[in-house]
Amino acid sequence: MRFGSMLVLVLALLTRAAAAQAPAIKWGPAPPVFPAGAKLAVLQGDPSKQELFTVRLDFPPGYTIPAHFHPTDEHVTVISGTLLVGMGDKADFTHATVLPAGGFITAPANANHFARARGHTIVQVHAMGPFALTYVNPADNPQQKAAGR
Repeated sequence: MRFGSMLVLVLALLTRAAAAQAPAIKWGPAPPVFPAGAKLAVLQGDPSKQELFTVRLDFPPGYTIPAHFHPTDEHVTVISGTLLVGMGDKADFTHATVLPAGGFITAPANANHFARARGHTIVQVHAMGPFALTYVNPADNPQQKAAGR
């Protein structure tokens, strides 16, 4: 009986401590290097600095990131929804890997890859900063498109 009471007390304290460590996620628009429509929240670190960071990206249904690469490994976990991810110079989703909630993939540094949300999808990305995204086809860069207007 005493052990049961102690276990309940410990679990209650652990739950309270975990809740204290989980601040509300603050969402904002994703940086302009991403196609319009995504939201981003920084959970840990500063993606602009040379340090580990963790972010979440919230994609609307059908949201597509054309073929691109990063200078560091990118580790992606699907929090909710479904993410299609493929490797290569062009976004060919007939050969993409389907990642449901809980799915995980690592895109190696300098490896061309692309992604699309199937339905509303939230992913978590952790990597070493500073964050950089280079499109295989420069015309796919939203910043280039905006500058051409």
